[in-house]
Amino acid sequence: MIPIETKYEGEDIDLEDELDEVAELPPPKKAKTKSKRNLKRPLGVCPRKDTRDVGQLILGQNAMSVSSPKFDPTKFRELLCAAITMHELPFRFVEYVGIRAIFSYLYVDVPNISRNAAKNNLVKMYKREKERMKFVLTSAPGRVCLTPDLWTSIATDGYMCVTAHFIDANWVLQKRVLNFCHMPPPHNGVSLFEKVYKLLSMWGIENKIFCVTLDNASSNDVSIDMLRTQLINKKALVCNGEFFHLRCCARILNLVVQDGLKEIDIVVQKICESIKYVRGSQGRKKSFYESVKQMDLDGKKGVKQDVPTRWNSTFLMLQSALYYRRDFQHLELTDYNFKHCPIVDEWKKAKKIKKFLAVFYDATLVFSGTKYPTANLYFPQVFIVYFTLKKESDSGDEYMRKMADQMLVKFEKYWIEFSVVLAIAVVLDPRYKLPFIDWCYQKLYGYPSSLQYLKVREKLFAMFGEYVSNVPTPSTSSGMACQATQETEEQYANEGSLSMMQQGLIDVMSHGSNFWPNLQGTYRLRKE
Repeated sequence: MIPIETKYEGEDIDLEDELDEVAELPPPKKAKTKSKRNLKRPLGVCPRKDTRDVGQLILGQNAMSVSSPKFDPTKFRELLCAAITMHELPFRFVEYVGIRAIFSYLYVDVPNISRNAAKNNLVKMYKREKERMKFVLTSAPGRVCLTPDLWTSIATDGYMCVTAHFIDANWVLQKRVLNFCHMPPPHNGVSLFEKVYKLLSMWGIENKIFCVTLDNASSNDVSIDMLRTQLINKKALVCNGEFFHLRCCARILNLVVQDGLKEIDIVVQKICESIKYVRGSQGRKKSFYESVKQMDLDGKKGVKQDVPTRWNSTFLMLQSALYYRRDFQHLELTDYNFKHCPIVDEWKKAKKIKKFLAVFYDATLVFSGTKYPTANLYFPQVFIVYFTLKKESDSGDEYMRKMADQMLVKFEKYWIEFSVVLAIAVVLDPRYKLPFIDWCYQKLYGYPSSLQYLKVREKLFAMFGEYVSNVPTPSTSSGMACQATQETEEQYANEGSLSMMQQGLIDVMSHGSNFWPNLQGTYRLRKE
């Protein structure tokens, strides 16, 4: 080996000797494992360690993973039966080749369900839901109101549907269809009674019925009388079944208005012919709606044509025609074939008829509500209808007076037999109470404390006393009921004069929603 010499700062260094000294040094010590663990520890808690797709991370954190880790055949059958019921699908839906291909794509080992298996699963689901619904009905704190309805299909087959209305434990209005079945002939009162009573026994609510609402028909009256007698014998009705039968208010208004519209005025006929002319061809429609745009009117409302079997279509036709009144007048000037446009005085007459029918239309909409209780809205609406009929019966317009007189005869037939229980519902409404009933009768008959008002008051205290006596209390409950009834009568008798009643009604009408906060200190009002 040739020695390598390097000169550094005036000294001679032998590189080979230096390498030999380094080789003789001891080897370095190994690092302890504890330090390695210290380096790996932050990796477990590092938020950026997971490098998967951000969308999948979000789905995983919200427990909305795309695929379930485990397939549950029972849950699959329940969801399939629920879909068949919800969308009214046929049972052979589960045997469609395309549907089975989709199921196989989602899960390879999905079990194939036949139409018979789907039917059996649906029957099991129906029985399970029926037991649950029976428990809800029996555990409801109040009573149940029924609405049976019968009709005949195009194939002349009779059907019956029974709907139950009740308030659940959470003070929420519930509506449930208890039965929808074929109703074989004969469709008389006895058959209807047997069908309804069998249904009540099946659901276990024959002792919880408060009232039944039915249309005006002789067979319905017979069935109601038989059903009332049967339930009275079991002591299952309130006030010995006095409030058991309710007549359909919307149906009564329909009959009343149809009697008044039997003789259609020439103004209504002209408007009907005008709308038929406009809708007779596409060219007329186009020219008519071009005129609507020129006058800055809303063309989406459209003109509505009258339907002879529906009285409310007459009101809607007049409402739309009056809105496009200027367009009809413009069409008369531009189209020489249009000869049915009403004159100025006839338009004024049509406006009167529309205003008169609006009272019945608004009342029908209120009575037809399904998302809110309508019992407390009955008496104010009926009072407005009766007051309007009496006012128009003294009108100077011969046609309006004749139409109101025809309606008034039909209306008073049902007004005499009006439902007291629906007037009591207004008394329980803190916005009206009992003085409102007296004020309404005074407006109708001209004097306070009429016989009708005294009847409502008497039935109110009788019902109150019966409910108090049915409360589970000590043996002195009957005496307490009589005492409570007398105290309540004295309290109402000592309330304000008629001027205070009128002022209270004015406050309700003028302030509207501002009236409710003033009552919160006295009444426990439920807030939504």
